[in-house]
Amino acid sequence: MFKRFTFLVTGLATFFFLGSAKPTFFADDTTLVINKIKIEITGLSTVGHYNCSNIFIIKDTIFLNSNKKNIFNTAIKMTNFDCHNKIMSKDLKGTVKAAEFPNSTVSITEIKQSGKNYKCSLSFFITDKTLKYKDFSLYTVNDKIQGTLNLKFSDIGLEPPVKMAGLIKVKDDIVINFYLYKN
Repeated sequence: MFKRFTFLVTGLATFFFLGSAKPTFFADDTTLVINKIKIEITGLSTVGHYNCSNIFIIKDTIFLNSNKKNIFNTAIKMTNFDCHNKIMSKDLKGTVKAAEFPNSTVSITEIKQSGKNYKCSLSFFITDKTLKYKDFSLYTVNDKIQGTLNLKFSDIGLEPPVKMAGLIKVKDDIVINFYLYKN
């Protein structure tokens, strides 16, 4: 019985250290384990500041400086954005054409560590447009990695919403923040 137990423990230890089933408690500086994502869209209108967000749970491992998986690719449901106001949430979904384009995609590749931060290539697919950025900076802040993308509605072929016969106008500039929460 003792021999079987010893054999089992030795086999599992060998599998963990030599195999690809490396548990997350052995994660090192060349591994990022992501467990949650938050995407936030902020901007200004004639009536003030708005903030819409989408949070979803995802479990993914990224291997840095390696031939292993060095890509992070995720679909974002546009219908799940919440602006903390029913009318604004509906307007955002209409503006980004969520009925026609229900998902956007964020793809992060070529992730390299740069001090305690990261550099990567970012592709952001929204509606029918793909925006690509080389040497995009991701910053480590506490338990998350964060990136900020400044763009305009017109960059992605969208018109900022106008309501109440022009009394309420959304500015063309928007900021998209990506938060990747680490394990």
